[in-house]
Amino acid sequence: MKAIPAPPVQNLVEALLSDLSNTVLLSQAAIVLAALALSWYGLRHLLRRLTPASREAWHAAEWPRFLVPLLALLLILAARPLLGMFQSVHLFNLTVPLLLSMFIIQSSFFLLHTIANPSPGLRTLERVVSWLVWGVVALHIAGHLDNLIAGMDAIGFDIGKQHISLYTGFLGLVAVATTVVTALSVGRLIEGRLIAGSSLNGNLKVVLSKLVRAGLLVIAVLIALPLVGIDITVLSVFGGALGVGLGLGLQKIASNYVSGFTLLLENSLRIGDMVEVGGRYGQVTEIATRYTVLRSLDGTESILPNETLITSPVINHSLSDKDNRLFLPIQVAYGSDLNQVRELMLGIARGHAKVLDSPSPAVFLGNFGESGIDMELAVWIDTPDEGERALRSELNWAIWEAFQREGIEIPFPQRVVHLVKD
Repeated sequence: MKAIPAPPVQNLVEALLSDLSNTVLLSQAAIVLAALALSWYGLRHLLRRLTPASREAWHAAEWPRFLVPLLALLLILAARPLLGMFQSVHLFNLTVPLLLSMFIIQSSFFLLHTIANPSPGLRTLERVVSWLVWGVVALHIAGHLDNLIAGMDAIGFDIGKQHISLYTGFLGLVAVATTVVTALSVGRLIEGRLIAGSSLNGNLKVVLSKLVRAGLLVIAVLIALPLVGIDITVLSVFGGALGVGLGLGLQKIASNYVSGFTLLLENSLRIGDMVEVGGRYGQVTEIATRYTVLRSLDGTESILPNETLITSPVINHSLSDKDNRLFLPIQVAYGSDLNQVRELMLGIARGHAKVLDSPSPAVFLGNFGESGIDMELAVWIDTPDEGERALRSELNWAIWEAFQREGIEIPFPQRVVHLVKD
């Protein structure tokens, strides 16, 4: 008579129910509680040793939600073979998948929160991941997981030596998603650490953070492809296709990416600078790898390709010094007292809060025009981020009121016509 093979996975619930009348459960329950308490205490002691800046940069406040189950799981895995030499460990066998599933769920939520802001879509994804993991755990505990895997693996087809099934596709999707999310999360943590605790300048921090994130993504793809069963030598074919694409139609995109890193490394343009390019004046609010965002004083934002900032003239009003000179042209009638005009304009400039005392304001005599004498008021300011339109308006308004009060004429356009008789 042919022997019937034993089932590959034991029903953990039935095994645990068979030990309910046995006192060995008390020792296992005590070890489980001790492992949880020891993990919580050790992690709390570790968090106390971190500085407040480090805790904020590395999101240490959320560590207990996934590290406590992980540490307790490691302790139970270490104790299970030792205790198994003397008694059954069915409670340990049930606790291990529960702690593992809790670690997977909580660590997934932690990684998602570090790379994306909480949103309704993210909360929906959290619920989907939770139900999926708990469903796998329930199947494993009930002893039906192997049957489900076998059924999923039977639905598929063969391509050469490679067998592609529903199960391998699911594993590939999980592997790619896990490695990419992990890479993005670690990259964001490192970026936050660089910004919070490093003494490097802003542009170098941006370059390093982008290089770290890109490098981690490449490593994640190289790890995920073999897990799916794809030979990474196919990347050589992809690299050749990418080279052809760059040669045919992606020159502008590649040029913008190279220009972005050039701007960041040269430090010729920084976040917060007031620049003027192509008739647009505003503050640089973001330097991405492909584009730069310029916020105008009226609140509108212009997205400029980085290649434009490399190939076009850029006027930076705050590159090495924020002091900027402002000129206000004024025309007065020929009969005006120019000394009085000069003193009035200088007094108005010196009395304005935004005009610098050093370098001091100055009045220049420009041209003798057709209708009057062209003069120019020159002032220095150190607030280019606030623009100059409001300051021009305030100074011109004060000059107009002073001229009206003192009887100084601002002439109309004049022409002298001579009539010649025949």
